[in-house]
Amino acid sequence: MNYFSSNFKLGILGGGQLGKMLLTETRKFDIYTCVLDPNNDAPCKIACNTFIQGDLMDYDTVFNFGKQVDVLTIEIENVNVEALYDLEKEGVNIYPPAKSIATIQNKAKQKAFYVEQHLPTAEFSRFAGKDPIFIALKEKAIAFPFVWKSAQFGYDGNGVKIVRSHSDLDALPNVECIAEQLVPFKNELAVIVARNAKGDVKAFPVVEMEFHPEANQVEYVICPARISQEVALKAESIALKTAAAFEHVGLLAVEMFQTEADEILINEVAPRPHNSGHQTIEASYTSQFEQHIRAILDLPLGRTDSKVAGVMVNLVGAEGHTGDVIYKNIEAIMAMEGVTPHIYGKRQTRPFRKMGHVTIVHEDINEARQIAQNVKQKIKVISK
Repeated sequence: MNYFSSNFKLGILGGGQLGKMLLTETRKFDIYTCVLDPNNDAPCKIACNTFIQGDLMDYDTVFNFGKQVDVLTIEIENVNVEALYDLEKEGVNIYPPAKSIATIQNKAKQKAFYVEQHLPTAEFSRFAGKDPIFIALKEKAIAFPFVWKSAQFGYDGNGVKIVRSHSDLDALPNVECIAEQLVPFKNELAVIVARNAKGDVKAFPVVEMEFHPEANQVEYVICPARISQEVALKAESIALKTAAAFEHVGLLAVEMFQTEADEILINEVAPRPHNSGHQTIEASYTSQFEQHIRAILDLPLGRTDSKVAGVMVNLVGAEGHTGDVIYKNIEAIMAMEGVTPHIYGKRQTRPFRKMGHVTIVHEDINEARQIAQNVKQKIKVISK
């Protein structure tokens, strides 16, 4: 099929920053792109060929949108899966497949999948709500502390809580959830795997992630991860096995724990471009966004190794600030060598909202990490 400067139409469910960065690649290749998002001011609106405002969880909206395109992909997994199943029956190519999205968007199903596929993950229990958790605690089937995760609709640290007491549990919503063993770990790692419909597969280098202790959001992504070659190979192998188990097409970001004993456990996956791959835009031969386009269109996969060490800093809304956004001291960080800011196009800031990111490239990963610290301290995302 001729994708370039043709009548071919690529559809993207979701119009946020991930979609916006995907559109950089579709514009480069002159691929006609349609975007569906509920927000009329979505970041994607300025860069796609056709923008449609609509509810991603509404069956009719998603189905009718999908009927207008040749290939449909996602930049967020919270979409109406029943519509995707029916679109597949109608002959629309959907990547990743509806079956994968359905499993991944529910953390209870996702964890059960790892067990079924003999993929390493932390021990867990599934619950329909809070009452069964109290019973399980009373019967000593589970014990404090544990990690509570909402089965549906968690993102960016929302829907995840370390539970150390009954009072912590009282404050949580009464929804389907999992209680996961709290794993002592050295590092949180991630590997992004690209796989096309032919089964060709390539993995990006292992990255190390540092999280904000309160918001449970990634603050820094460090590539290459500062780990041994043995651990890196183990993490890559598990990520490749995970993508193969899902029969995934597109990008699969596999987040993992490196335990104190250097074992690798899968935390969770994302079936799309991911925060842990943003540094690939400046630091890699092929960005994760270009690689996703190559994978879903069954094109040759690009080279995944890094040209230079890279660190990504998330730009999130400062606490105590809500309203029209101002990026304070952005000129100061742009004066630093090897520093590139990416602004997502969200006009309104609020505490911990993802508003952009900054990539730092340097020959020395430790020097890049220090510059990243300076960037984090200097730039502030505040309101007027």
